[in-house]
Amino acid sequence: MEDMLTTDYDGCGKCLVGVRRLSRKSDASSSPDKQREQVLSAVESVGGHVIAWADDWEVSGATDPLTRDGLGPWLRGEAGPYCGIAGSAVDRIGRNQRDVLNTAYMIHEEGRLLVTYGHDGPWDLDDPADEMRLSMESFGAQMELRAIQKRNRDATVQARAAGRPKQLNSYGYRFVRLIPTGPVDHVEIDPVATEVIRKVAERILADATGTITTDTEAARLNRAGVLAPSDHRAVMYGRAPKGARWTGKTLVHILTSEAALGYLMHGGRPVIGSDGKPVRLAPPLWDAATRDALVKATAPKRKGSRAPKAAYRLSGVAYCGQCGQRLYIGGTSKAPTYLCKGRVLGIRSSQGCKPAPSIAVPTLDSQVEEWFLTRYGEGYVMRREYDPGTGYAGRIKELENSRRRLREDRQAGLYDAPDDAEWYRREYGRMGEEIAEMRKLPDRPPGMRLVATGQTIAEQWQAAADDAVRREILTEFDVRVTLHPRSRKPRVMMTGTNIYQQAA
Repeated sequence: MEDMLTTDYDGCGKCLVGVRRLSRKSDASSSPDKQREQVLSAVESVGGHVIAWADDWEVSGATDPLTRDGLGPWLRGEAGPYCGIAGSAVDRIGRNQRDVLNTAYMIHEEGRLLVTYGHDGPWDLDDPADEMRLSMESFGAQMELRAIQKRNRDATVQARAAGRPKQLNSYGYRFVRLIPTGPVDHVEIDPVATEVIRKVAERILADATGTITTDTEAARLNRAGVLAPSDHRAVMYGRAPKGARWTGKTLVHILTSEAALGYLMHGGRPVIGSDGKPVRLAPPLWDAATRDALVKATAPKRKGSRAPKAAYRLSGVAYCGQCGQRLYIGGTSKAPTYLCKGRVLGIRSSQGCKPAPSIAVPTLDSQVEEWFLTRYGEGYVMRREYDPGTGYAGRIKELENSRRRLREDRQAGLYDAPDDAEWYRREYGRMGEEIAEMRKLPDRPPGMRLVATGQTIAEQWQAAADDAVRREILTEFDVRVTLHPRSRKPRVMMTGTNIYQQAA
């Protein structure tokens, strides 16, 4: 319908861009349709016409208009010619007085029009009365913003004190409301997101080659079309995804955050309850020992090479037989080639690499596949699994952390009152007794276990989703492919190690 309400830019001097904004699109008091009608009425009152709509949904009024996805490109001169903007109210332009006035003066200095519903004609900033009125209306919008922000802060504090979530749900969990727009009743595990992130955690912990990292996992999820957290949340609540991408940084945050232990979080740390322990909202995605292992596995590592994220089968597996450098991908998308670029890149050890070896990707891939399946295909796949053990050590660590936080609070001057001091001694002593009892129990430490799958390596190879997965299989067997120039015989050499036999 909106396409019927816009006309082409004709340079008449009143070709206006309709501006609409909502912090929440479900806000009935300022619905999109209501704003549209008000904008059209304002535009008609000045004899203009709408050439486009700059819509910013789910955008806070505190956001600078210049940076908004809908309005920003017009203000920055990136969306095409226009003669001004028209909004349903000053607060739809923004709720920050400085941003509103900066936007208004920028439009005025460029000779464009600023029109809002309820104001008689375009705003004239050369008129002291109009200038003062705009300043007062933008100030009122800012005061309303501050009131909204205070209400949100107070609600957050109250929810935190009551042990209820107030912010966005952590990936792997979902909020359950008894009525669609009501408060959160409880938090439960999101089976779809949990399956995704647990598989990532399992693959990273089970990796013994150093080639499965948060960056390679992010690339794998993007190739598979798995929705990134923000898009998954949007779809969960009935909104359209925006095409967000997984990143290694996102995965590190999810894997290492204590939110995955089911805790209520604030400021990146668990909220401590009245018993001195972190408030738990839902079952954990994994235990504390597994989280510790993930923190260690995802920590930055200093090494000379990076794990390959490309989808080619032999990326990081194939090397030049003359200079020892990794082979790159060259050629065209229709005829890709493995080749050595060491000399072209100016690598000192590759200066004598002439002629640089190269071979068509399908040719080398098929040769390696035939060799690999002939040598290993009849063997059975042993899956490496992370066993968190009994979990006693993790539970002891949680209690020790809770006791340490209590001690730090006491040293900071808390719990000095007689009633508080009595509570502190009781809880501190109870935690100590619980730690002592758990230390008496036989503990099985976490570690990796080899588990038979009943699947042959050939079957695993054929079932692989793409060449990136097959590359992981090759890496698991420490396969190394060496390519020589055509004059060298044999031109291709392959070596590998059966890690399952080594583990046995």
